[in-house]
Amino acid sequence: MPQLTDRLSRIHDLLTEAFQPVELEISDDSAKHAGHAGASPEGETHYSVRIVSPAFEGLSRVQIQRTVMLALQQEFDTGLHALALKASAPKA
Repeated sequence: MPQLTDRLSRIHDLLTEAFQPVELEISDDSAKHAGHAGASPEGETHYSVRIVSPAFEGLSRVQIQRTVMLALQQEFDTGLHALALKASAPKA
């Protein structure tokens, strides 16, 4: 298992606490964005998240995105630049 970065660990913990997901995958894509807007030489700026949670049942795609972004606001305030998000409720 890859070593978790500080930000990756915090994202994992924040999303787990907020949504109790049944599936959660997070990857640091920062190296792919080197030289792009918002990229930092230290990394930890661009992430992909796939999350499946019963907490999203009945919410629209936009509501889910807003809820996740709000849960991660502190990370955005401290250097997280971009989040590629795939989020849904569990399939019946």
